[in-house]
Amino acid sequence: MNFRVPHTLALLFFLMIAALVATWLVPQGHFQTDETNRVIPGSYEVVDERHLMTPLELFTAVPRAFAAASDIIFFLFIIGGVLAIIRATGTIDALLGRLLERFGNKPSMLIFAVVFVFAMASSAVGSSGEYIPFVLILVALCRAMRMDPMTAVGMVVAGYGVGYGLAAFNPYTVVVAQGIAELPTYSGWPVRLALLLPFVLIAVHHVWSYARRVRENPEASMVYGDPLPEGGEPPSEYPAVRPGHVAIVFGFLAALGLAIWGIATRGWYLNELGAAFLVLGLVAAAIGRMGPSAASGKFIEGARQLTETAILVGIARGIALIMEDGQILHTIVHYMSLPLSLVGAEFSAVGMMIIQAVLNLFIPSGSGQAFVTMPLMAPLGDLVGVSRQVAVTAYQMGDGFTNMIIPTNAILLGILGMAGISYAKWFRFCLPLILKLYAAGAITLMAMVWLGYS
Repeated sequence: MNFRVPHTLALLFFLMIAALVATWLVPQGHFQTDETNRVIPGSYEVVDERHLMTPLELFTAVPRAFAAASDIIFFLFIIGGVLAIIRATGTIDALLGRLLERFGNKPSMLIFAVVFVFAMASSAVGSSGEYIPFVLILVALCRAMRMDPMTAVGMVVAGYGVGYGLAAFNPYTVVVAQGIAELPTYSGWPVRLALLLPFVLIAVHHVWSYARRVRENPEASMVYGDPLPEGGEPPSEYPAVRPGHVAIVFGFLAALGLAIWGIATRGWYLNELGAAFLVLGLVAAAIGRMGPSAASGKFIEGARQLTETAILVGIARGIALIMEDGQILHTIVHYMSLPLSLVGAEFSAVGMMIIQAVLNLFIPSGSGQAFVTMPLMAPLGDLVGVSRQVAVTAYQMGDGFTNMIIPTNAILLGILGMAGISYAKWFRFCLPLILKLYAAGAITLMAMVWLGYS
């Protein structure tokens, strides 16, 4: 009897059931928090009266999860609609033709360039959801270069994960974690920036090794025979680049640049990013001389294609929601941190990274995870001989690398949905890369402890 991995929606719902059962078995408790929402070390206590969640709450958590994830869900709809308008103008096909001229015989250079640029963007300003619009373009480009959608997603997600794992200035992780650990903001950035390139090379090697096998034998593709997403098939011929196409490309870059500036300096995120792309869609329709009805039809068509992805994102949020309602998240953090005091400093640093990796499944927000864990890890590191700078690095690696594979990461599910790749197949592709990155991360953390990095 052959075992078949369930559909991603079924897998996520099974995880919701497991979370509900966990609330019945795991002691319920919580830490006290201060006015900034940071937990207070040593304040963990079990609740006096246990709240037994009912199966009904499993189902009420679903619409609540959709509401909680509404920002990423509606952002996906907007991106799908705007990209459909831009594609209808011929801009994407023209751009693909020029990229093929540039990288057609140099696929390894394309993979390195994409992974490196995305890693630098995530490292500097915490970019993540901004990459979703690039997915379909890269899928079509990879198809034209005899690669597959898995390669395209591998480039995007590897850059995203490595950039977060070794972030130099990321305001969502570095700034928050160093502030909680009472370290100077951005301190240690030259070390993290120097480490970024070796980890990027590990990711590039993994993606290129797979892509090379697919180029040599298309049947070696993990998604061989799977239908391509709408817009992921390269055209039979590429149109010439016209001034209107150039204007739309510059509009795209301007919208992205404006959003990144706002995220870095004004606290913007998906709402403002979605607004920027809506304006881009209107500008693209005007440049492409599309009437209101034609543009509206294309927008609805593009948004409709991401309905499945939006549903998966909402369900994924429900897992953490149930654990929060069941008051077991702080319990898990508390008991996972206890063994660190029993091992040496080097292994404690590695243990911190592993704990952060596990907790990222339940707290997929980078800043949220920092608020829960760093108030515990920083003083614990003082006791076991791990400097606070190393503790922050362990947090970054545990959070960043795991972002690439956990099914509760809404950005990851959005990227997979754009490319039409199931979570089960992505897991098979990504797990070896995760193991390589964590092995390198463990060696790096132990070396930091030995060298007294602070």
